[in-house]
Amino acid sequence: MFSITLIALIIMTISFIVMILASILSKKTLVDREKSSPFECGFDPKSSSRLPFSLRFFLIAIIFLIFDVEIALILPMIIIFKFSNMLIWTLTSIIFIMILLGGLYHEWNQGMLNWSN
Repeated sequence: MFSITLIALIIMTISFIVMILASILSKKTLVDREKSSPFECGFDPKSSSRLPFSLRFFLIAIIFLIFDVEIALILPMIIIFKFSNMLIWTLTSIIFIMILLGGLYHEWNQGMLNWSN
């Protein structure tokens, strides 16, 4: 019991020392104004580097990602069709597609799919 505790203590000490050394050695000491500013052909930028983006584009991108992942989940259902019980496969597919349609209806109802307001 004592040897396991001693080994665990040694391992924790070595890992703590390595973490402290890594944090000390990885610190950047030199901050340059040119390196921290956005690059614009060697000239100072004329406007802010933080441009506002449209929230509509962000929402459409999120909707695309959600439905893209769901399509990736639907495609293997076609391969499983030959090897599974027909009733269970049909019920699972219908429930999954109904959940997708419910989410699409909710997004449509909330006005997320209307591009112009």
